[in-house]
Amino acid sequence: MKLSSLKLFPTTGHPLRSFGWIGLAAVAWLLLYNLIQPLADWLAYSALGLDPASQLGSSVAFFLYDVPKILLLLSGMIFVISVIRTFFSPERTRALLGGKREGLGNFMAAALGIVTPFCSCSAVPLFIGFVESGIPLGVTFSFLIAAPTINEVAIVMLFGLFGWKVAGLYIASGLVIATMAGIIIGRMKMERDVEDFVWQIQSSGSEIFESLTWEQRFARAWESVKEIVGKVWLYVVIGIAVGAGIHGYMPEDALVSIMGKNAWWSVPVAVLMGVPLYSNAAGVIPIVSALMEKGASLGTVLAFMMAVVGLSLPEVIILRRVLKPRLIAVFVGVVALAIIVTGYLFNFVM
Repeated sequence: MKLSSLKLFPTTGHPLRSFGWIGLAAVAWLLLYNLIQPLADWLAYSALGLDPASQLGSSVAFFLYDVPKILLLLSGMIFVISVIRTFFSPERTRALLGGKREGLGNFMAAALGIVTPFCSCSAVPLFIGFVESGIPLGVTFSFLIAAPTINEVAIVMLFGLFGWKVAGLYIASGLVIATMAGIIIGRMKMERDVEDFVWQIQSSGSEIFESLTWEQRFARAWESVKEIVGKVWLYVVIGIAVGAGIHGYMPEDALVSIMGKNAWWSVPVAVLMGVPLYSNAAGVIPIVSALMEKGASLGTVLAFMMAVVGLSLPEVIILRRVLKPRLIAVFVGVVALAIIVTGYLFNFVM
């Protein structure tokens, strides 16, 4: 990407004017983001006349809310990260995470994922950004797994419902799963199973000059937004459409009847049932609470929750845009196995 091609922002000759444009854009972004929920409810329940208590109404409202929300988050995240990345050469970024010995880099990426408040779908552009910066694939996957799986809202809710021990186990298990899964995937050397356009973005964006003006930094970031969102938006919409249908028709009673039994097969069944479902960690907490009240063991419900938020079907659909099927299969298999082992371990010790 040549700097001479970056024409989005007017050449003002003064950086304050560029910051003024960015400030206006940020205000517009915040206004739009805060209008999504009431607008989605109005469209679903008033304009379309759907019943808020119905499964169809819930699904449509979910879709109308989540699509613009995720696309706004994607655009905002990519822009901010791209601006920050103009201050760091690929070599510096690799030194920060990729230069660490195996395990430490994975753990650092997983810890970063904990404090990153993004769901599984919106973690994908961050995955692209990590790969762009030359960070090893295994370390990148540690972040991709931890970001949705270890959710700060879920930590607070688990602490309030079950106490600090359960909340602590949730954090520790998520870190272990993300770290170990990233190490395993990294050792398998599957870089060839990342789609070619991701590596092309890396090569085209490798010329990072720390002497860029702010106009050039903002323009480069906007080019990244257009390039990446333009390649993944359709997969985002399809993934959310699938998730919306599942969200409205989630069979909570069936889940309770199957998983509310302390049987040896409850953990793998919980993971298998959790993978196709779609919700964030906060949304699945009420189901976790109901399962616990019905007699399900702690390891079973935590395995179910981690599968829902860390291995959702919409995430797999969106990941297909950047990963080839073999790597997706390895990712799902390794994480599912780690979650199952963790579920059994919790059932044994609790």
